[in-house]
Amino acid sequence: MISVERKTETLRTARAQAIVKAAPATLRRLKRNDLPKKDVLIVARTAGMMAAKQTPALLPDCHPLNLEAVEMSLEVVKNGIFIEARVALTAKTGAEMEALTAVTVAALTVYDMLKPIDKKLEITGIKLLEKTGGKSSHSSRFPPKFKAAVVVVSDRASKGVYKDASGLKIVDRLKSLGVKKPSNHLVPDEKIRLASLLGNLCGKGTDLILTTGGTGLSPRDITVEVAREIMDREIPGIAEAARAYGQKRTPYAMLSRGIAGQRGKSLIITLPGSPKAVEEWLNALFPALFHAFEVMRSKPGH
Repeated sequence: MISVERKTETLRTARAQAIVKAAPATLRRLKRNDLPKKDVLIVARTAGMMAAKQTPALLPDCHPLNLEAVEMSLEVVKNGIFIEARVALTAKTGAEMEALTAVTVAALTVYDMLKPIDKKLEITGIKLLEKTGGKSSHSSRFPPKFKAAVVVVSDRASKGVYKDASGLKIVDRLKSLGVKKPSNHLVPDEKIRLASLLGNLCGKGTDLILTTGGTGLSPRDITVEVAREIMDREIPGIAEAARAYGQKRTPYAMLSRGIAGQRGKSLIITLPGSPKAVEEWLNALFPALFHAFEVMRSKPGH
């Protein structure tokens, strides 16, 4: 199976349809329940719900999912039976295959139960109608001319004791998301220099500033305090979501004091210093973070 370990859980839904074409005489008998195999629509509805839950057992690459809703609708229409399924759950991956499996098996059940009286049945129109949640509900790239900056805050890295890896990881992720030339800065854990840099970046209209380092419990970790002084207002949910994401992977995530907030039209987020923690924060932030800029740039009253 394709790995979904980096994804975050979101509410996901999927709707699919199928149609079983049948002769008019067949449909009339179906409505009267005048059939060798009784209660076709009821049995097919049940089969569809059961099939949705068994999808991972049928399709090798499907992840086992704890479905929270499976709704089946079967209606006799002019030329056949219209079948629709809706599946919902909170998960890291979508449920479109569960919805498609549900309508397919429901259609097969109708076919099986009607075939004794109709030799010209046809299953058709199987398709996904809609899916929500995950990437399909968010932007996936930054807009053109988006300006982003990465600020590495580290005494040792600024002295050349070791080569920075976390900042480069952030730069690479930003480029993959559509930022052409994110600026990269390296400063020691010094309040005045960091405050000056953050202020200058905001003044130049930088849309997104991601710092790394200085969010822990060391006496020299001052990034959070400096960023808070720079910000006009905090956005607590961003850091809370990142810590919650990380806490499921390591108990040390709760030790990060990282914050996020706005200064004018700039968004500042303070990430941890370790490359692994940076990657986890980035996984937690995107793609949901794209919506923040959509809101920040919307007209008043949007």
